[in-house]
Amino acid sequence: MLCGLLLTGCGGGEGGLESAGPTPTAVGPVRLWPDLPPATDPPIDYGETDIQRVPGVQVQDNDVHGVDPVSVVRAEVRAHPGTYSGGDGMYEETARSIEACTAKPGACPIMRPYDRDLTGNGRDELIVGIRMPDQQVGVRVYLAENGGLTRIMSTVDQVIMVELAGRDLIMRVGSAGIPGYEYRTAWSWDEEQHSMLPTRDEIVRVKPPGTGTPAVPAPRLVSPTPTPALPAPVPLPVQPPAEPTP
Repeated sequence: MLCGLLLTGCGGGEGGLESAGPTPTAVGPVRLWPDLPPATDPPIDYGETDIQRVPGVQVQDNDVHGVDPVSVVRAEVRAHPGTYSGGDGMYEETARSIEACTAKPGACPIMRPYDRDLTGNGRDELIVGIRMPDQQVGVRVYLAENGGLTRIMSTVDQVIMVELAGRDLIMRVGSAGIPGYEYRTAWSWDEEQHSMLPTRDEIVRVKPPGTGTPAVPAPRLVSPTPTPALPAPVPLPVQPPAEPTP
């Protein structure tokens, strides 16, 4: 009875397992130029691991849902006036607009915040977006801990879209040098560094902007063209029989 439930007709040779064909041999990575000496100088520091405590911001019960994002970014601007690069970098006009957010909320460059658990600690982190000149967007992530906020990510780019996938924050940025492509960077929490790191970076083919053409064109079906009929053969003229020579 069990045989009949698991494999229909297993006693008669039908419904049995069939081979899917030969399995490709696994090929491991091959190291190129194994004699290259190790680098002695460290690479350029891009500041991915720079974290900072937000000054003067208190978070009750380490719950970011009651935190005002304008107050958070404004506190950072005031703590680092005139800083135009790095994690605290801010355009001067953007900094002025942030200071005026209360009086002119319609012109405030700080966008709607999002809350998501990106660290896996069971609590939401605060995700803030800041509009900047030249179509650039600053993205900052804050972790609530010890009654305050720690900034665990800060980056600025000409962003096409920002997405959340699981606990990853994905930045999609247009490629200036390769039309039809975009860069996608996934930022993920790293417990060792206590910050969000760009763990995956790729360049992806996308459809051209403003068109409905897919990235991979669908096959165009073409009806077969009938072969033209050959013209009927022209009969050769009949030659009269030659007369005998006298």
